Amino acid sequence: MRELKDIRNRIDEIDGTIFDLFEERMRCASEVAEYKRGTGKPVYDAARERDNIQRASDHVRPDLAHYAAVLQSLLMEASRDQQYRQLGMSSDAATVVAAALASQPPYFPERAFVACQGVEGAYAQIAVDRLFKHANIAYFENWENVFEAVERGVCKFGVLPIENSTAGSVNHVFDLMRQHDFHIVRTCRLKIDHNLLVKPGTKKQDVHIIYSHQQAISQCADYLAQFRDVRVHVTENTAMAAQMVAESDRDDVAALASADCADLYGLELAERTVQDMKNNYTRFACIAKDLTIYPGADRSTFMIATRHEPGALYKVLARFYALDINIVKLESRPIPEREFDFMFYFDVDCPAAAPEFQTLMNSLTDVCEDFRYLGSYSEVV
Repeated sequence: MRELKDIRNRIDEIDGTIFDLFEERMRCASEVAEYKRGTGKPVYDAARERDNIQRASDHVRPDLAHYAAVLQSLLMEASRDQQYRQLGMSSDAATVVAAALASQPPYFPERAFVACQGVEGAYAQIAVDRLFKHANIAYFENWENVFEAVERGVCKFGVLPIENSTAGSVNHVFDLMRQHDFHIVRTCRLKIDHNLLVKPGTKKQDVHIIYSHQQAISQCADYLAQFRDVRVHVTENTAMAAQMVAESDRDDVAALASADCADLYGLELAERTVQDMKNNYTRFACIAKDLTIYPGADRSTFMIATRHEPGALYKVLARFYALDINIVKLESRPIPEREFDFMFYFDVDCPAAAPEFQTLMNSLTDVCEDFRYLGSYSEVV
């Protein structure tokens, strides 16, 4: 048996040969690019790539076939990317991003007409005040109305909750994303403190009905479990719950809402900070109809549908890995009209102006059945 050091030395020699051959392969790819420049042939040749992957699998023993296919796929990705760059070609998505960066505004606006769901005192309204110094707010009954207001140009911006640190993603908002035309231009992270609000003079032990939004109810599940003979009613918004308590002719009702709502609706805080997890944050997205990339944009969001076949998602993830781009969120949602097919939502950390981001935008469409870029933005913490 050979010594481990000798075996590793041989592996190093083999690796050196592999990378010498890789460099030679890329030189050949450059020649291919020049040929295609002269003939007008497309860079991506799906049939040839399938044949190459199959040939790589057949070239090795069966237990290595999968790894050979993955290696061959990565080699072709590198070749294709070099050809795109050499020819100065861009995908539609990459072209759109480049145009947005070229016309980048100097700063995020301080004043705006903004749509949000609920009434005064809602967490969305607090998020609007975090995002804009001076906002004129239009309140809408539900989240779909906010999307529509932005889509139709009624409001320049809209603010929507997309994710909570304890309750997870706001699924209904993600489902609406697929149905509407918009772009994310900024996000903010808001500390959420739910409080038990009651009419003046009402005690905690007097409460028999509690109103709040479903997310707030989920975030206060352990707290609510202590109440006996109390009915919990879901409302469209936490601020609406506070408003209902204020307008009710009963004295045994309460709301789970922000402390701001107590002052707004003349209520008292029977108990403060009642959510189960004290470190409770919600991310809000600021959306606009037109794509605008403001200075400092270092996070981006995509909607991606892959082919329904083995390795389809892996091929997408490999693009991020190869470019050293960190995926900070990956969410799947079913596509209603397509049985057992899913849309994937990606949040990635990478400056929109970085070369690797442009490379990513050029390479993703080749491995996706459907690809939609939702915007690049910075997050207010």
